[in-house]
Amino acid sequence: MQVKEMPQADGEKEEYPEKKKKKEEKAREKELKKLKAAQKAEAAKAQAEKGSQPSKKAEQKAAKKSVSDENQEEYPDPPTPLGEKKRLAPEMAKAYNPSTVETAWYQWWEKSPFFVADANSKKRPFVIVLPPPNVTGALHIGHGLMSAIEDTIIRWRRMSGYNTLWVPGMDHAGIATQVVVEKKIMRDRGLTRHDLGREKFVAEVWKWKEEYGGTILNQERRLGATLDWSRECFTMDEKRSNAVTEAFVRLYKQGLIYRDHRLVNWDCVLRTAISDIEVDYIDINKRTLRKVPGYKNPVEFGVLTSFAYPLEEGLGEIVVATTRPETMLGDTAIAVHPTDQRYMHLHKKFAIHPFDGRKLPIICDSELVNPEFGTGAVKGLYRGSVDNEMRLGTCSRSDDVVEPMIKPQWFVNCSDMGREACEAVEDGRLEIIPKQYEAEWFRWLRNIRDWCISRQLWWGHRVPAWYASLEDDSYKEFGFYNDHWVVGRNEQEAVDEANAKFPGKVYHIEQDPDVLDTWFSSGLFPFSVMGWPENTADMKTFYPTSLLETGHDILFFWVARMVMLGMKITGSVPFKQVYLHPMVRDAHGRKMSKSLGNVIDPLEVINGIKLEGLHKRLEQGNLDRNELEIAKAGQVKDFPNGITECGTDALRFALVAYTAQSDKINLDIQRVVGYRHWCNKLWNAIRFAMLNLGKDFVPCKDLNVGSLPFGCKWILTALNKAISKTVTAMEAYEFSDATSAVYSWWQYQLCDVFIEIIKPAMSADDNSTSAEIKQSTRDTLWICLDTGLRLLHPFMPFVTEELWQRLPQRPGDASRKESIMISDYPAAVEEWTNDDIESQMALIELTVRSIRSLRMTYLLQPKQRPEAFLLCKTDDVAVVLEKCAAEICTLATLASVKVLRESDAPPIGCAVNIVNEQISTYLLLRGQVDAEVELSKLSKKKDDISRQQEALSKKMNIPGYNEKVPAHIQEENLAKLNKLMAEMNIIEEANANFEKLLVNSR
Repeated sequence: MQVKEMPQADGEKEEYPEKKKKKEEKAREKELKKLKAAQKAEAAKAQAEKGSQPSKKAEQKAAKKSVSDENQEEYPDPPTPLGEKKRLAPEMAKAYNPSTVETAWYQWWEKSPFFVADANSKKRPFVIVLPPPNVTGALHIGHGLMSAIEDTIIRWRRMSGYNTLWVPGMDHAGIATQVVVEKKIMRDRGLTRHDLGREKFVAEVWKWKEEYGGTILNQERRLGATLDWSRECFTMDEKRSNAVTEAFVRLYKQGLIYRDHRLVNWDCVLRTAISDIEVDYIDINKRTLRKVPGYKNPVEFGVLTSFAYPLEEGLGEIVVATTRPETMLGDTAIAVHPTDQRYMHLHKKFAIHPFDGRKLPIICDSELVNPEFGTGAVKGLYRGSVDNEMRLGTCSRSDDVVEPMIKPQWFVNCSDMGREACEAVEDGRLEIIPKQYEAEWFRWLRNIRDWCISRQLWWGHRVPAWYASLEDDSYKEFGFYNDHWVVGRNEQEAVDEANAKFPGKVYHIEQDPDVLDTWFSSGLFPFSVMGWPENTADMKTFYPTSLLETGHDILFFWVARMVMLGMKITGSVPFKQVYLHPMVRDAHGRKMSKSLGNVIDPLEVINGIKLEGLHKRLEQGNLDRNELEIAKAGQVKDFPNGITECGTDALRFALVAYTAQSDKINLDIQRVVGYRHWCNKLWNAIRFAMLNLGKDFVPCKDLNVGSLPFGCKWILTALNKAISKTVTAMEAYEFSDATSAVYSWWQYQLCDVFIEIIKPAMSADDNSTSAEIKQSTRDTLWICLDTGLRLLHPFMPFVTEELWQRLPQRPGDASRKESIMISDYPAAVEEWTNDDIESQMALIELTVRSIRSLRMTYLLQPKQRPEAFLLCKTDDVAVVLEKCAAEICTLATLASVKVLRESDAPPIGCAVNIVNEQISTYLLLRGQVDAEVELSKLSKKKDDISRQQEALSKKMNIPGYNEKVPAHIQEENLAKLNKLMAEMNIIEEANANFEKLLVNSR
């Protein structure tokens, strides 16, 4: 048999492009819907004309619908005590309900030892650390994406036999937390942190942390995250704090940490240096007024101002242009070339806000003395201003304008560590996925600047350095001498260091009041969570970790620092792979912003929320009146009816499926709603199985694949292919391809095809032959559902657990696990693969699509089941279609199917469609087929094929074709030409058929 060559060839795509066919089918569907609507309207009109009294049949139907609507939850699950395995009703509810399904499973999972990793296990470890969210944080859609991806990976690896560890942690978030608590104290008591003092203020922060912090980790549970909660940690707990101190001391002793006066980003509101990641840049193209914290009037930016400095002794003036005119208040001199004797000294003293200085040029040009700034203003120095493009740096925490300032700070020398991090990627010790981010990695690390790690805050890890003030120091200012610093793990070590450094000197030491940058402690996270610097069992088994999954926006600020610190301190890369997920945007591609009203809270998608609820969330924020109205309008546009309850499974699946969208995800909630409906499809598939397997069904131990019916053989080979595609995609971190493979098998192969074609067998009488087929079909169905649910579980954990638990079990089967999450992940079964069966089904599906297209063309109702005839040009194809006539009949909704050989003629009065050059389909539609219309259609097809033949023949007859065109292209072109000729023959035959019908009708 040559059936493998029968499926759709390239030439057919030219004649019937898939896009064109889909458009035509949609148009016909639309037309059919219009017809149905018209028929309903006509029926309603007729009923109204008869009178208002409904028929008895209509009354019964309405009553039945009413009962059905009232009993959507006909079989409610019994209550489950907290932490126990969920108790399920004996019968399944008629419809899927996410909130019902997702109740109780997580509490049982967490109470069981399913999440806990074993440091003594012989299994191969697979380890991820959760990027520690801020202690001040609440769940947002970015966390939802991260959690969905990481949990999918962990569940898949756990089911694949790995000793999985997913470590949860929380970051103390120095600046963010201090700001939150400072605002709370000011709001509640009207006090600043300075009013309280350092010790009491830090105590208040700890109190706040215990009461409000860590909310986000509890929200992770709602997302189904299987984190090992026994290893939960906090970057400021005792073990992590010890690790931070140890790392600082070691790096200092290696000469990699030093203190110096350097240019840093300074926040005047927070009064601290901040890291590059905390600086947001705004592009300003022209003169712009902008609000600045702590200043009542808007401040002007985007202006280049010129003003003059007069030289002494009337020697002229020097004109200076600047974007920062307020800085002239601090000028005391102008530097000139040493041979130039002209110079000027300025002594200005103005006790004003820095940005008030921007008014100075105007004051300087005025003859009036402005009492606001004191007397003595110099006039006539203003030389004009022009628009000036600039990038304005602002603090992401305070929104203050960042000032570049020279400050004494602690720095980490990153030059060698940056080079080593580059080498790790170059030699393959570290893999960055997607690969496109490698270029950015090299660009940044090869030009890396030393890292400022000190912050002028009170909340955080105190710098383990002490300043020794010597009795004979000339300058008594704290920190004046860089060589007076000593470093130790505690004060006693610092004293010992000072004694060795200043023998015989009289001194006293005082600890640096600064704290360390939050990124320093989070940079140690992959090994500090394992108990480093102690040589723990976790450190031996689980470090280096396997994978770091995070957003690409913190590649440098966190990922690179973990790699640098991990390699320098532990001698190895902290993880072998880095997967960088995209950033989530709204459906229009806009960055999510509270002021736009497009921020999506994953819990609102899971639970559903009305538009009024979305508005209320905005009102509880800090938007001004104008921003609030704009945000509300945005919500009305995007979510006019609020957000439908979608459940965790649908949200997770949608987010993971979206990862194909490069570096940005344009999240459309309607796509999530679509997956919620798909969950209902899964629910109905299992419900169908439970009804048809029967209460006494026992799954078979060994399936004899060779004796199975055609449809059963096909669904198993299709399942095998889906398994292989899914596993291959998961291993390559191509999550979108994995979801596509799983979804396609469940939707298009199991539900749309297999379940449909087995319905006749399931409902057949139990004679000896049908009973055997029915049993084989039931066994195959059970295997498909059990395997398919395990295949889907990492993506949709809740619904798959519930449905899997409902499947019948073999009594005493020791191989069946307590939960689907610890069951084996499917692997391809060699004996299931059958290429011939797969090719035959591909041919059948093409044939069915052709018949369905005809049904839509003639607006046939589902109850209308015409006879069909399949005209085959080869015996091989005819044999396949004859063998599968029952499947074709079922899938295409036909009364019967008859296969015709080349010498046979279909009956007069059939509508015709061409499958390919070897098959044409005919539907007997006497009385519904207009011969003249059909002849017109065939004429157009004939003209189209003629044009294709002519173009192809012309191409094949150009001079030098045989010499210049590659042999495989020549073969393809010849095959296309032969195909077109075969299809032309089919059209000629169909044409003759309709001409006969036309003659007979006259």
